[in-house]
Amino acid sequence: MTKHEVVNVPLAASPAQGIRDLAARLGISIGTVSRALNGRPDVNAATRQRVIDAARDLGYVPQQSGRSLRKGNTRSVGLLWEIPGGREAYGEPFFLALFGGVQDVLAAHDYDLVIMLDRPKADPLARLRRIVQRRQVDALILPWTRAEDPRLDYLAENGIPFVALGRSLSGGAHPWIDLDFEAASLFATERFVAGGHRRIALGVPADSLMQKRFFVAGYRRALAAAGLPFDEALVAEGAVTPSGGYEVAVSILALRPQPSAIIAIDSSMAVGIYRRLAELGLRCGADVAVLGGVHDTPISEFLVPALTCFSLDTAALGRRLAEVLLTTLDRPPRAAPVPPAGELWPLHLVDRQSDKRG
Repeated sequence: MTKHEVVNVPLAASPAQGIRDLAARLGISIGTVSRALNGRPDVNAATRQRVIDAARDLGYVPQQSGRSLRKGNTRSVGLLWEIPGGREAYGEPFFLALFGGVQDVLAAHDYDLVIMLDRPKADPLARLRRIVQRRQVDALILPWTRAEDPRLDYLAENGIPFVALGRSLSGGAHPWIDLDFEAASLFATERFVAGGHRRIALGVPADSLMQKRFFVAGYRRALAAAGLPFDEALVAEGAVTPSGGYEVAVSILALRPQPSAIIAIDSSMAVGIYRRLAELGLRCGADVAVLGGVHDTPISEFLVPALTCFSLDTAALGRRLAEVLLTTLDRPPRAAPVPPAGELWPLHLVDRQSDKRG
């Protein structure tokens, strides 16, 4: 056997035996094998590829936990996912598609996505501190950014790589990607104005999410351009869930005169709005037009009438979040810093029947 041959062996070898066996079969030192598997620059490309190919045939997987303790990394990226309590703590289609896109890119770079569940708390840093202090992941993706967000400040101050899904006034210069909530609400309001509506209501989150600020801003811009007054009573807050949408509808539809159109920031809220309309004997579209959400979920087209809403490629968004994060995470320590990325993703209308009269 020459030193260039690769021999298949049973997969039952222990990790400790595996690296010795791999080195012996390739005719190179254990140190060279270790450096090649760890991507060290002092191993030439041809040797590195030989080692990788042989390791794959051997079924050898490095002991990642030991490497992490020595090198201080886990090859994992965490996504801090806030979930609602009670009966509505279910999988949100937006994030399930996003997770897949993130993992596709991370896997290609030998990283894994770890979903780290959290619930909104009085202390927004409690969960985050534990993650950082225990070195559970190498970097983080943070959705649901607030206008003033201490989580971003904490990560920036501690030098933890992260990318935010949403803009914020906190965190200094940092990478972020956001959906264009302002343009979506501007377009939706203009669409209703063009359809003859003059009392247009808005359903938004009941907290300090930054997306709410932009959603209301677009709505106000469209009203001002049409010469319509802004009425604070027409902006109702609720949880971004069906029950939150129901609460929004209860408040809005009790107003007199009653609004003839409702725009919800999320399609899950529209489910609750439909429920309240049915209870009042009102027909969605014919009596009260509804345009709901910046994400087209599978439920949207099965509502009656089918929900007019906005859409985007959430898997592509997930892939881009991972790409932006990796540009920061995989840079050599002495390399020049990457300018913070700020990307605003457009939303596209899915034209159905819920916002149409007749």
